[in-house]
Amino acid sequence: MRAAGAWWRDTAGGLPAVFWYLWSGLLINRVGAFAMLFLPLYLTDARGASDALAGLVVGAYGLGGVAGVLLGGVLADRWGRRRTLLWSHLAASALMATMAVVTSLPAIALLAALVGIAHSMPGPAFVAAIVDVVPAPRRSRAFNLQFWAFNLGMAGASALAGLLAEASYLALFLVDAAATLTTTVIIAWKVPETLVRAVPGASAGAGESPPVRRAGLRTPLTDRIFLAFVALTFAHAVITAQNSTVMPLAMRADGLSSSAYGLVVALGGLFIVIGQLFVPRLIDGRRKHRVLATALGLAAFGYAGLAVADGLPGYLLAALVWTVGAMLAAPPNAEINAELAPPRLRGRYQAVFFLTFPAAAFVAPAVGGVSLQYLGDGHWLAVGGLGLLAVAGHLLAGPPRERRVARVAASAVLINEPVRD
Repeated sequence: MRAAGAWWRDTAGGLPAVFWYLWSGLLINRVGAFAMLFLPLYLTDARGASDALAGLVVGAYGLGGVAGVLLGGVLADRWGRRRTLLWSHLAASALMATMAVVTSLPAIALLAALVGIAHSMPGPAFVAAIVDVVPAPRRSRAFNLQFWAFNLGMAGASALAGLLAEASYLALFLVDAAATLTTTVIIAWKVPETLVRAVPGASAGAGESPPVRRAGLRTPLTDRIFLAFVALTFAHAVITAQNSTVMPLAMRADGLSSSAYGLVVALGGLFIVIGQLFVPRLIDGRRKHRVLATALGLAAFGYAGLAVADGLPGYLLAALVWTVGAMLAAPPNAEINAELAPPRLRGRYQAVFFLTFPAAAFVAPAVGGVSLQYLGDGHWLAVGGLGLLAVAGHLLAGPPRERRVARVAASAVLINEPVRD
């Protein structure tokens, strides 16, 4: 019992109540966010759309997501975290309920784009609010739990979506809307505004946070240390996106069925749900850039292993390896992002960081399909090579990044030090 209690304290102890309300809202939102998973089938089966038209509508949702991330980041810093979360969830709920009853394909396409905006807007505000309320020493476990909730919710969504889609597409959209509305109620009831509006300080020195007198997206987009970190995160995202873009094609070429692909994906999700809670004990006290280098090394090794995998056991083993890498990378990625962002621009920094994922979702299939066609199994060696370059990048970029974070922390201590006679 003592060991279990110590493990629980290391995993989830010392986190404020507001974090747990944010965490609960995120979990409920993810469990309910399943309607868009079945949007292509809904369009073709229930609305008679062609495969090409269904693809365009789903693409509209993705483009809306890019706009929503940027808009959500700006509003989280201007409006505040709470207002951004409330209005984006309320809009998403209303749009989803409307989509349940609309039959016109042009109207559904417009709604899909708007839903994409509303679904993506809360992301930067959620993370910025967590950074606002969780003390720096406990953020790693907070982000670990956030990643766990996201994956647990997606696992639950996948299970519920299939059942509801077989029963009724109307129920699919309405239950999704109800779950989003439930998150809205939790935030309105229990989550206060966490944004502290501070007076900007002096300009930053060399290697420190950039000045924020002209607060805007220009600041994170000209922060070289932050952009180096974003570029390395983008590389990891491109590698990870192979799982859902190029790997199905490789498995089909190896004579494996769609159910085999589903088993590989399900195993990765199950492993995260079971194992993510043990990650804090593995990474606490370790330098973040070394943890990220290890995570990228595992991703590189796992995906490079597909060059010799020709059966289901090989794919399952490779999936376990790169899933461990994803689990290790999640907390320090979010923590570093929080450390590099000036408090007044946390939402904007989160927005730029979040853009790496839709960008990777575009680049991975666009380049990966051509690479697989012409390189064959050599494609996976190229993916592994990209991972090794990212490993070197983290080892090189980590120390100056940590020095800047240390200087900023020291400056904050001096500024807050009480004056003594």
